Amino acid sequence: IIHLNCLGQVLTRENVVDVIKFAYKEKLFLLADEVYQDNVYAEGSKFHSFKKVLTELGSPYSEMELASFMSCSKGYMGECGLRGGYTEVINLDPEVKAMLLKSVSAMLCPTVLGQTVMDCVVNPPQPGEPSYESFQKEKNSVLKSLAERAKLVADTFNSIPGMSCNPVQGAMYAFPQFKLPERAIKEAKNQGIEPNAFYAFQLLENTGICIVPGSGFGQVEGTYHFRTTILPQPDKLKAMLDSFKSFHLKFLEQWE
Repeated sequence: IIHLNCLGQVLTRENVVDVIKFAYKEKLFLLADEVYQDNVYAEGSKFHSFKKVLTELGSPYSEMELASFMSCSKGYMGECGLRGGYTEVINLDPEVKAMLLKSVSAMLCPTVLGQTVMDCVVNPPQPGEPSYESFQKEKNSVLKSLAERAKLVADTFNSIPGMSCNPVQGAMYAFPQFKLPERAIKEAKNQGIEPNAFYAFQLLENTGICIVPGSGFGQVEGTYHFRTTILPQPDKLKAMLDSFKSFHLKFLEQWE
């Protein structure tokens, strides 16, 4: 379960409950990628831990196998050069857990710096401690800026003819849907590639902007999407979106 990631949507508690019950019914091992748990921007949205909901549901769901993931290279920290993270595994069969620990112990571990940063993530400054106020100020500033960029990206895509974009509720990505002219779709098929991949290559070649075609995410047949990030700094993000909009209008003019 890629929680909050990929589509920029935040799972409601009801969504999490549905996933847990489905996994129980189908006897599945739950994998909860929760590295963006702090990156929630939309009003009314909230992060719900799979472990917490699992426990609240009680037996038999609270006895399910679950692995939760967290990292210091994602989220509000965004320190992609500092690699470190953890996996919390619960209710795992003892013999399987023994083999897992044996396997992990034989692997390379993160650098000392990465482990130090991870310790700061799980043990942040507490109220009354010397660095608490400066820590909170920087954290809130980062999340506020990301929320503003999330809104800017969604609003811009929604202003472009033939495009629609859900609000970016969390994480760092937008997943707009867009319509393609029939001639462009036909040309893509002639080249043996997905229509939204054709669009992505045209965008890259003409503007240098790199997006991920939605066909890689299991989109509904006959619809076209792409994934893009909200991470660039505001001035660069605005310039990128202006360039994107200009390209899209020219693309429509060329292929309609």
